[in-house]
Amino acid sequence: MELTSLDVWVIVASALVLLMTPGLAFFYGGLSQVKSSVNMMMMSFAAIGLVAVVWALWGSAVAGGESVGGIFGDPSSDIGLYRTLAEDPAALIGVGFGSTFAILTTALISGAVADRAKFSAWMVFVPVWVTLVYCPLAFMVWGDGGLLVAGGAIGDSVGEAVDYAGGLVVHMCAGLAALVLALILGKRNNFHKRETHRPHNTPFVLLGASILWFGWFGFNGGAASEAGEAGLIWVNTLLAPAAALVTWLLTERARGGKPTALGAASGIVAGLVAITPACAHVDPVGAIIIGAIAGAVCCLAVELKYKLGFDDTLDVVGLHFVAGLWGTVAIGLLGRSELIDGERAGIFYGGGFSLMAAQLVAVVVTLVFTVVMTLIIAYAIHGIMGFRVSREVEEAGIDASEHEESAYIFGEVDTAGQDSPERATAR
Repeated sequence: MELTSLDVWVIVASALVLLMTPGLAFFYGGLSQVKSSVNMMMMSFAAIGLVAVVWALWGSAVAGGESVGGIFGDPSSDIGLYRTLAEDPAALIGVGFGSTFAILTTALISGAVADRAKFSAWMVFVPVWVTLVYCPLAFMVWGDGGLLVAGGAIGDSVGEAVDYAGGLVVHMCAGLAALVLALILGKRNNFHKRETHRPHNTPFVLLGASILWFGWFGFNGGAASEAGEAGLIWVNTLLAPAAALVTWLLTERARGGKPTALGAASGIVAGLVAITPACAHVDPVGAIIIGAIAGAVCCLAVELKYKLGFDDTLDVVGLHFVAGLWGTVAIGLLGRSELIDGERAGIFYGGGFSLMAAQLVAVVVTLVFTVVMTLIIAYAIHGIMGFRVSREVEEAGIDASEHEESAYIFGEVDTAGQDSPERATAR
């Protein structure tokens, strides 16, 4: 079969999305304490390895195989991708593209448990969670016969959910799972010492945000099938984070602070998350509105953890859940019928409440399914092997205990490649 230009684009887009997870590692690693930054980055890289293998062996089938009650695909329908390879090898391009979404979604969760999660527990959590939570939800929202699509029980009764690139499946799902883990693991020992919660490496944070924005053009645009759609997605993926960056900085200023690099990076991420479900369904002005509101709302939302008392270390809930929720609901306000299905439109475009109803129902389904399933998985792991390191390990630094490594060498390395006494002392 000839390789088409669309095939090439999906391959390139897949590479862009895969790069987002190392970008996330830099973003999270820079935000973390210096003594836990290696561990934080390793959690993202571990997700790449584990999820890729799971996706090939059974995850792709669970997310897109033959329907089992509209909840998940039959994992036995394409174990090891043998069926796809034999019947339609060109479809492996799409399989690869889908794997990068599963990888990133899972890696996002790790930010909520920085500084205190056992790496061994994370290595167990990742394959179980992606199998039992991400893949079924992806099937419900995007799969043939899924619960929330046309032909599914809920999709036929209240209307098909609109989620172009993962407001429900990626960002709300990851944010809710992050909240569950944060509650189960509890607060860090220094949670109330807010002055210690500063990025240890702000340039890494900006680098990570830049890589994420770069990769997001593949994340949102990889599924585009014609030039007009691709152009709209590209422009919207530029405008929403740009607007969010500005409003985040303005919100910081309005609250009596100064515009910060951390705020700029966080605003970019908030805008990218918010436009994800709507990137092909709103016009450029709608994208600016979605991004602008996301920047301001998320800037306020990240402070809720201190008022409500849950330790979401790197603000996965405040960024991904809140912005993902807003972007999903915003389609019910700003979606244009010619960009959706030719029939349904947002409330501000005269479409009535039907599209909004479908979006709200999808939000509830995502919330209930993700929270319940993640609670079961996380409590089981926590009860069997413990999910949190000891107080002593947390205070000394999780990098040393979990990996026997440090992010920085504070001494000289001799010519034989051995640690100098200065380095050994620093470690």
